[in-house]
Amino acid sequence: MCRTLKLRAVPISLCCLAFFSDAAPRTTRAVFLVTIDGLRWQEVFNGIDPILMKEKSAGMQEQGAAALRDQLYKDTPQARRQALLPFFWTDLAPRGVVLGNLGMASSMRVTNAYRVSYPGYSEILTGRSQDDKIKGNDPIQNPTTTILEFLRTRLNLPRSQVALFASWDTFHAIGEHTPGSITIDAGYQPAADDASPRARELAAMQFDARTPWDEARHDYVTFELALDYVKRIHPRVMHIAFDETDDWAHMRRYDRVLESIQFVDRSLRTLWTTLQSIPEYRDQTTLIVTCDHGRGSTLQDFSDHGPKVRGAEQVWALIAGPDTPAKGELSQTEDYYQRDLAPTILEIMGVPPASYDGALGRVIDPAVK
Repeated sequence: MCRTLKLRAVPISLCCLAFFSDAAPRTTRAVFLVTIDGLRWQEVFNGIDPILMKEKSAGMQEQGAAALRDQLYKDTPQARRQALLPFFWTDLAPRGVVLGNLGMASSMRVTNAYRVSYPGYSEILTGRSQDDKIKGNDPIQNPTTTILEFLRTRLNLPRSQVALFASWDTFHAIGEHTPGSITIDAGYQPAADDASPRARELAAMQFDARTPWDEARHDYVTFELALDYVKRIHPRVMHIAFDETDDWAHMRRYDRVLESIQFVDRSLRTLWTTLQSIPEYRDQTTLIVTCDHGRGSTLQDFSDHGPKVRGAEQVWALIAGPDTPAKGELSQTEDYYQRDLAPTILEIMGVPPASYDGALGRVIDPAVK
């Protein structure tokens, strides 16, 4: 039986003190992983695409597209990305490191062969590609214990303290190897019995305002549910997975892709502001923002990704928090990989990456002091 004591005013079980003895001391107490499905490195680092923004076949003839283009187009890539992702570049990037700008010789790639969502998310959450088991987006249960489950066990956390909120329903399979290990709210699902009034309102809203896709609800609902959960439960580990950037790209609606990116940036601002307003999170939280795969770079294939699409292997990441040096955008880096995110998250949380069996990735050194 475990007793508890207070360390930094946070209840810590004596059963998990061993965790502190074999890892470097870290300031990070909580980690938030935010994924933005299929968001190309080109938009992250260069802003609105000067070619796509003119194309009727990319949805840029729709109502409001001209005003959106006028708002986002600037003379330089730096100014364009600032217009598209103002909070990302003004507030978050200077607090940490950003990897993946091929234009500055910083490459981050997937190692899985498929370059689609489930293999990418699994690579992020397990530190390895699983090409022999995960060959596409079929909702099979993850064959490997994810770092979400691992951190819950390693830190001796209750199930409520590790949560995944996603727009895509397949995250019920992606996020955990053992069903019920962590808290998952993904896709169209009813409110839980113990849901807050706000969560019940949002759960009803998702069925009244459906997307064109049966398997994915609006990102607004997902984010607001996650935000409500953060305010009430204060989880130590959370993954928030946005989806509409990818769905609208598949429909060749570049205007909607841009609007979805803007929404994500506003959501990042709200999330970060909320975390800094809560004592348990303030200056003790690391935020990782990344994507599951890239996509094509031309008018013909910007809407696509997969093993045959050139450029779909390229991803990117931002890592910001108290244990990451404030270096901003990195250039002339060695190559990093999607599988490196899992051991980096463990390292930042003070858990030795080697204790998570089987991961092939390595810690991203520039992201750790």
